[in-house]
Amino acid sequence: MAYELITVETVDDVTTITLNQPERLNACPPAMAEEIRDVLADPKEARAILITGEGRAFCSGADLSGRADKGMGGRGAYDSLSLSYNPLMKEFARCPVPIVTAVNGPAAGIGCSIALAGDFAVAGSSAYFLQAFVNIGLVPDGGASWMLPRMIGKARATEMMLLGEKIPAEKAQEWGLIYKAVSDEALMDEAMALAKRLAGGPTLALGVMRQNISKALDMDYSSALHNEAEGQWKAGGSQDAIEGAMSFLQKRKAVFKGE
Repeated sequence: MAYELITVETVDDVTTITLNQPERLNACPPAMAEEIRDVLADPKEARAILITGEGRAFCSGADLSGRADKGMGGRGAYDSLSLSYNPLMKEFARCPVPIVTAVNGPAAGIGCSIALAGDFAVAGSSAYFLQAFVNIGLVPDGGASWMLPRMIGKARATEMMLLGEKIPAEKAQEWGLIYKAVSDEALMDEAMALAKRLAGGPTLALGVMRQNISKALDMDYSSALHNEAEGQWKAGGSQDAIEGAMSFLQKRKAVFKGE
């Protein structure tokens, strides 16, 4: 697939996806969602993925240009969500490798959901997270109504969605919405260092972990225990698990290959 709205680069087992509509603050039309989904569905040689935005924004939300006179919800929004945005969010959950987001500037609407859908969100000091739907008479989408209460609790999720106010990076860290807030200057170095650390880990086991975490949110305790046992069976047969055991016995640092 040839990408027109994102750039994709793989270096040292880390694939970097850059949302590339800086003139529109990386507003995300359905076509961009489909391009990101294509990369997540087949990470190829990547053992970790880093997502960021070009220019001064991470993603300002869905690209709604040309729709104001027709209303920005309705059947058109339903179709875009069903066919493009929702499949992207599901692909985040299915992706077999860890995902880090480097949030530079605004992350609004669907951009907020994309920023928070990875395993680790690192945000620059100028970043903020915004559920702006109430300001235009719409409702949160992109999985926000599922993610936010689980991440920060009902009260804070309600604040974000019903009041539609910006949550700055430092406040987002205090709330537990993101992994870390850093200076804008340090953002990409911090995010890439984290992505490389994950890429150097036991890839298969990390993939099972992220699946177990996601599934456990909707499981009872017994089912989660069973799911862990199945995951341990799968991970235990990997070459990385053998390397981990040998490195422990030999008192040395493990060298994982993602196999």
